[in-house]
Amino acid sequence: MIKTGEQFPVFWSSVGILVATIVIGYFITGRPISLEYPELRGLNFRGGISLLPELLALWFALTIYTSTYIGEIVRSGIQSVAHGQTEACRALGLNEKQRMNLVILPQAMRVMIPPMTSQYLNLTKNSSLATAIGYPDLVSVFAGTTLNQTGQAIEIITMTMLVYLTISLLVSAFMNWFNKRVALVER
Repeated sequence: MIKTGEQFPVFWSSVGILVATIVIGYFITGRPISLEYPELRGLNFRGGISLLPELLALWFALTIYTSTYIGEIVRSGIQSVAHGQTEACRALGLNEKQRMNLVILPQAMRVMIPPMTSQYLNLTKNSSLATAIGYPDLVSVFAGTTLNQTGQAIEIITMTMLVYLTISLLVSAFMNWFNKRVALVER
C-alpha cells in the first residue's frame, strides 16, 4: 500500500532536477537569465521574445492533430485492461488513483506503446509540412536554401532523407527500448 507521504521524495527529486538543469544552463551560457518586456524603440520592438506566426500555426496544427490520435491510443489502451482487474482492485480497497497507477496503466502501457511509436514517427514526418506554411524547417533549409546555393539536388535530397531517417531511427530505438522495459517477462 502506498502512503501519501511516500510521494513527496519523488516530487522533490523532480524539482531538484529542474533547478539543477536551470543552474547548469546558467553557467554554460555565461549570461544571466532574465525576463524582459518588449518595448517600442524607434520603428521596431526591442527585448522580450518574438514568436513567428508560422511557428504558432505549425505548433497549433501539429498539437491538435497528434493529440487526438494519442488521446485515442491512451483511451483504447486503458479500455483494453480486463474489467476483472478493476473489480479486483475494488475488492482490495484501492482508491481510484492507486487503481490507475498500480494496476491499469502498467497493463495498458504494453498495449499503447506500439501505436504510440507509430504516432511519434508520424509527428516527426509531419513536421516537414512546415515548409508549406513558410516556416523555415529542415526541409526548407536543405531543399531550399542549400539546394539553391550548391545546385546539387541529388546530394541535398539524400542528406535530407538521411537526417529524417536518423531522427526516425532514434525515436524508434528509444520506443523499442521502452517497450522492452515494460514488457512481460516470460519464462
